[in-house]
Amino acid sequence: MDLVKLQSVLKIGGTVAVEFKRCGNGIEADTYETVCSFLNRFGGDIFLGVLDDGTVSGVPDKAATDMIKNFIKVVSNPEIFSPTVYLDPEIIKYDENHIIIHIHVPPSAEVHSYKKTIYDRVDDADVKVSATGAIAQMYIRKQGIFTEKRIYSYAKLEDFRLDLLPKIRIMAQNHAGGGHPWTSMDDMELFRSAGLYGRDMATGEEGFNLAAIMLLGKDEVIFNSVPAYVTDALVRKINVDRYDDREIIKTNLIESYDKLMEFGKKHLPDKFFLEDTTNKSLRNIILREMVSNVLMHREFTSSYTAKFVIEHDRMYVENANRAAYQGFVTVDNLEPNPKNPIIAAFFRNIGYADQLGSGVRNLFKYSKYYSGKEPQFEEGDVFKIVMPLDESYSFDYAVNFDVNKSADKMPIKCRQMPVNAGKVPMHMEINYVSQSLSEQYKRLLLYVEKNGKITSREAEKLLEVKQRRARKILSEMADAGLLEKRGNYKTTVYVKKQ
Repeated sequence: MDLVKLQSVLKIGGTVAVEFKRCGNGIEADTYETVCSFLNRFGGDIFLGVLDDGTVSGVPDKAATDMIKNFIKVVSNPEIFSPTVYLDPEIIKYDENHIIIHIHVPPSAEVHSYKKTIYDRVDDADVKVSATGAIAQMYIRKQGIFTEKRIYSYAKLEDFRLDLLPKIRIMAQNHAGGGHPWTSMDDMELFRSAGLYGRDMATGEEGFNLAAIMLLGKDEVIFNSVPAYVTDALVRKINVDRYDDREIIKTNLIESYDKLMEFGKKHLPDKFFLEDTTNKSLRNIILREMVSNVLMHREFTSSYTAKFVIEHDRMYVENANRAAYQGFVTVDNLEPNPKNPIIAAFFRNIGYADQLGSGVRNLFKYSKYYSGKEPQFEEGDVFKIVMPLDESYSFDYAVNFDVNKSADKMPIKCRQMPVNAGKVPMHMEINYVSQSLSEQYKRLLLYVEKNGKITSREAEKLLEVKQRRARKILSEMADAGLLEKRGNYKTTVYVKKQ
């Protein structure tokens, strides 16, 4: 390691992958605990002769060689380290008076113990692991294969929800723009084509895999295969200690997706957003990405309960994960890492997901339109997406608001006036309408701003309501002074109030 890089590491300090050890008179036990935790996590770098704050104290020059010999002897001793590991420490001359020993520890494909104790790395600390579930999670993380590929040789075709296949064929056909190979295949051919039936080349086992069971298995088959599988959907807006609404979902991933989407739609506002000339549901876009992620990228063999939680100022999903590293994911450092490639491909075929990595980009893009804030992605043994919520925020209101004025400077009556409070003052512009107006009113106002007028037929299509309801809404807006009615009967149009 060169000095420039070393000085940068010393300045940043200890992290999940960097540890400083003083080691004045020799290498102490906590250094080997760190080696063990790095092997069990994502690897890391240990610097002997450095204080916790990054100050270089150095190791004794004459003792450095013996320290390295003793270190290699310990990590190579199967009675102390199991399994043993080969590491090659490096002596770095920091300046005229100080030398540092640098030990690079790569991530290991095995779970290691030091003196019969397993250690894991959590943030910048080495933690003893004794709970059976936590140890099992470490072994899952170390597995060289995707658990979704595990063959269940006794699973039969009758164990699956074949009644869902006609719907899946139609969804795949529609998503492909009119033609998809699955539409001409029989049920067994579809399973094989989707990678849900195959042969394990290492063991020779042939049959349906875990991906097939999770996607299309009957409920009792899923329970027998992965007993801990569940997605807990909660709303905590009023009763934050328990919940306002709850749905425990244990069915296949196809129906789980529909149930979670409906749960989210029931409890989240649907904010209007016009992208180019297309009316998009920000709520549905965000829900789709969060729901598909919590279903298709989780580690199903873990006992950790996946969650979808809606709170007053945020919603989040979290699930067990085979982490590639630990930290926060952004658009800049995004490195798409498929956790269940077979399930992810199936979701993409039926339109439940897009290409790998697009979900992160979509959430960063549309979150600012929905709440004015950015989401947060946290990678670890538990993967978590946090989406800020703000029911009063309206992107369309914000971008149309006069830059020379602010809501704080507006008259109180203009900011808080309810829809049925009578006529809006003539001097009040439409863009200053209170954010308390319904989303339907906002859509109509923006449409009139863009097109100059609107008819009840156009309002019917825009709001996706019956024409009688559209006429009633337009009439209410005219009564409130937001729009002006012109013409009568078939020639009636509504225009911006002058």
